[in-house]
Amino acid sequence: MAIDRAFGSELIEFDALTAWMTDHGLGRGPITDITPLTGGSQNIIVRFERDGERYVVRRPPSHPTANGNETMRREARVLAALAKSDVPHPRLIAACGDEAVIGAAFYLMAPVEGFNAAVGLPPLHAADPVIRHAMGLAMVDAIARLGRVDWRAAGLDGFGNPDGFLERQVSRWSWQLAGYAEHDGWTGAADLPDVASIANWLEANRPTAFTPGIMHGDYHLKNVMFTPDGPAVAAVIDWELATIGDPLLDLGWLLATWRDQGAPASEAQIVVEPWDGFPTPQELIDRYAQVSGRDVSHAGWYAVLACYKLAILLEGSYARACAGKAPSEIGARMHASAIRLLNKAARIAEE
Repeated sequence: MAIDRAFGSELIEFDALTAWMTDHGLGRGPITDITPLTGGSQNIIVRFERDGERYVVRRPPSHPTANGNETMRREARVLAALAKSDVPHPRLIAACGDEAVIGAAFYLMAPVEGFNAAVGLPPLHAADPVIRHAMGLAMVDAIARLGRVDWRAAGLDGFGNPDGFLERQVSRWSWQLAGYAEHDGWTGAADLPDVASIANWLEANRPTAFTPGIMHGDYHLKNVMFTPDGPAVAAVIDWELATIGDPLLDLGWLLATWRDQGAPASEAQIVVEPWDGFPTPQELIDRYAQVSGRDVSHAGWYAVLACYKLAILLEGSYARACAGKAPSEIGARMHASAIRLLNKAARIAEE
């Protein structure tokens, strides 16, 4: 069998995977051309070929968290639910929730032919601001379509709990921030500008109602692949935080991570160069309203919530670094990003 054992035996039990694929009618003969894929996820992602077909296998890390295997099952479920939709996503081929087969739950998907803008723009896209503008709009189109999917008809009943979704957001993340006090050496929430006043503003200005839908949960430029020959989105990737909630939070997440016009790259959450040509935040909002048909009058609230939530998540890395549980340089970078996000939240709230 043409398998790189130095790589394969550590991450994927390819003999077991081969047998499982054979049992499920997915080719014959050896697995070849094994290539690890990298990205923002800690999950193991490997591309390979078998019997003339190309596959990508995705499984949790070698030492998964308590819910790592359930995350794989949820990812496979949402990809299966999107199969007949107009949402660009990796095509699910097969899934295995049985952890005993290769040591973890996993699924197989078709490779995505595209590029990640956060890694670098191809010459075509780098040379044309018109294409870059269309790329930003295409990103909005993808989540607008996602929010329109009939999640019950797609088999996602019970996939999340939309009841009280907005009401529990601030308390959930305020509780998480307070929990960082368990890390010795953490400098505390006092180092985070306006974090308490932002929480109060969110509670006071919370929308009173929303229409539930599928949420990606972590929607930004690093989790999108674009087609190599134009501005279209080839696939939205990394569905591990998907749930049923308020789809407008995906728009808020995009706005929170979007580079402000005229802002230097050093202040951006995600750096893409050149940046000129990409839509303004207001253009993103207007496009979402046009494609989704949803009320976007509270778009700023969702952007503030996304900034608040992401800042608290990043501060967790800093708290762990203060306690010596993560590299100090990473912690310092995450803390600086959290401060920038909270400053951005305060600006949006004021506007």
